Amino acid sequence: MNYTESLEFLKQLTKFGYNLGLERIKELMRRTGSPHRRRRYIHIGGTNGKGSVAAMLTSIYQQAGYRVGLFTSPHLHSYNERMRINGTAIADERLAELLTGFKPILEAMVAEGFEHPTEFEVSTAVALKFFAEEEVDLVVLEVGLGGAIDSTNVIESSLVSVITNVGMDHMQYLGQTVGAIARIKAGIIKAGGIVVTAAHRPAALAVISRTCREKGAVLYQVGRDVTWQEQQVSLAGGEFDFRGLLGTYSGLKVPLLGRHQLENAATAVTTVEAAVRHHGLAVAPDAIRRGLARAGWPGRLEIMHREPLVVIDGAHNVDGAASLRRALEEIFTYRRLILVLGMLADKEREKVVAELAPLAAAAIVTRPNNPRARDWQSLAAFVRRYVDQVSVVDAIPAALQTALAAAAPSDLVCVTGSLYMVADAREWLLKLKKEEFARRQRIPDSI
Repeated sequence: MNYTESLEFLKQLTKFGYNLGLERIKELMRRTGSPHRRRRYIHIGGTNGKGSVAAMLTSIYQQAGYRVGLFTSPHLHSYNERMRINGTAIADERLAELLTGFKPILEAMVAEGFEHPTEFEVSTAVALKFFAEEEVDLVVLEVGLGGAIDSTNVIESSLVSVITNVGMDHMQYLGQTVGAIARIKAGIIKAGGIVVTAAHRPAALAVISRTCREKGAVLYQVGRDVTWQEQQVSLAGGEFDFRGLLGTYSGLKVPLLGRHQLENAATAVTTVEAAVRHHGLAVAPDAIRRGLARAGWPGRLEIMHREPLVVIDGAHNVDGAASLRRALEEIFTYRRLILVLGMLADKEREKVVAELAPLAAAAIVTRPNNPRARDWQSLAAFVRRYVDQVSVVDAIPAALQTALAAAAPSDLVCVTGSLYMVADAREWLLKLKKEEFARRQRIPDSI
């Protein structure tokens, strides 16, 4: 298969949907030579912040001189983004080559009576084989959904298992209470392993703590075993002091916006220190400082335009919306907020709207490019409880054009909801920025 054909092959696998369990991925790994056993991993689960913590860890280890594989999902613009080494996505040809090799293995599995692996299982297997063949020093591995029976949990050990936090999301798969969801997420904790968490809800902490005791794992809790103190949060990012497992740091800076990113950064530093303490994975303090300062994670409180200020954020659940609301209230200055919102139907849309819509002077509801959007227009009814001026616009580019046309230079346009919608919005805004730059370049200097 060439690259285009391999992407179409992956797209066809989405028909298998979510089919949680480890039987298929274990068999797939066995048939490909068990590449997952040849690398060291930092495994990251949690409701929010997984990607940000993964990006920070990757940046820190890269600054420390390690060759780091990073597996995340979903992607924003290219499927290749899911598999990166030191920030560089897998090449088109390499992804096609790997998938071509997997195709007959998948066919043989089905012929022998196994269920067909899902798209995410195949993606996970390809990434693990890619990182093994490239002989990276370690892999930062982000959980796809839950933890216990997520395909990334095929790995048998990890340097550190990280659970960023536990909130209400994907309840149809993970459970209807924080405790139930925490039990699934705690499934990445390994016997005798090392665990770092920033979870605060008592029900989640009780489950994580109990699981660590049962498995003989060491638990480090951000806010208890390590502490951090905010110094400032602004449009330039955040700065904080940190008292950790191995040392004290003052004036650590992170460019990602929002107070919640300070806790994510503290979680990343705790993870690095835990790996030093228990596995000798050396990282100099200066590498921690440089790595945090250079970390990037697109689509999360990312400023895309100024005058008017345009911010995109994939706040697809209630906790994410609460973090976005705090950022809008605390670090942004604007005359009016214009909200561009698109959400999948299986999310807690009414609660997300209750967090964000009261801040808005106007709102545009649009459709995420995903079958799970279903009755996306009904979101407008929730928004109208708080906002008088509400438009419903099907296409994302048209929704953005509507928002920008209505915005004065001192206004803020916030594009949020489904990460699928945010990805499409980001692509359009990047194109707009490029076109605006080209126009400015064509304007002759005045005489």
